[in-house]
Amino acid sequence: MFLRLLFILLAALNIAVGAWLLLGQPYAHVGSPTDPGVPELRLLSQIPASAASSPGPETQDAVAADATHSYSCITLGPFDTPQDLRNARQALASRIARSRSRQEQTSQTTGWWVYLPAAASRGQALEQARQLGAHDISDYFVVGSGDQANTISLGLFRDPANARKRLDQVLAAGFPARMSERSESVPEYWLDLVVADGNHLDWRRYVSASGIGSRNAGCF
Repeated sequence: MFLRLLFILLAALNIAVGAWLLLGQPYAHVGSPTDPGVPELRLLSQIPASAASSPGPETQDAVAADATHSYSCITLGPFDTPQDLRNARQALASRIARSRSRQEQTSQTTGWWVYLPAAASRGQALEQARQLGAHDISDYFVVGSGDQANTISLGLFRDPANARKRLDQVLAAGFPARMSERSESVPEYWLDLVVADGNHLDWRRYVSASGIGSRNAGCF
């Protein structure tokens, strides 16, 4: 009985040792997971820090080439219409690094107004008008409503010299005439350009719109 038990223990011990040799060293007998000649796939965490952070020769060449370029920036305008701006942008597209278009609002003079200040009432305004007629001053209009009610308009002129002449005429007759500039908000269209310093761009050869000027601008 004792010998039989000893035999069973020895057999179990042999099985345990064999299992440990086979399973206790999982990497000792594992072959390559890739086919011959195929690079092994490695995690980023397995790559040494010096190799992961160093750019390759192609990247280094690209950085060096970019560093050799410098640029200047100019603004062209103002263009009268969006179509004029688009035409200029298309004509210059192949000769610049990049461009952008933008719109701004500006105040534009529309004329000069000569007038008598608003009277206290409609009746007083009409009386002033009759007095103007008595002094051979014609071409006036009594404003009947709105912000300028009871004002007497003596004319709106595009030429400031003509407005001044009308003002002097009414002042000489003894009336407290005034003259003011009239303006309105209008859009202006501009084209910003980034040009490589080695490219001596003569933009006037390609922009057909009239009245266009240029000035230096910040790059974008």
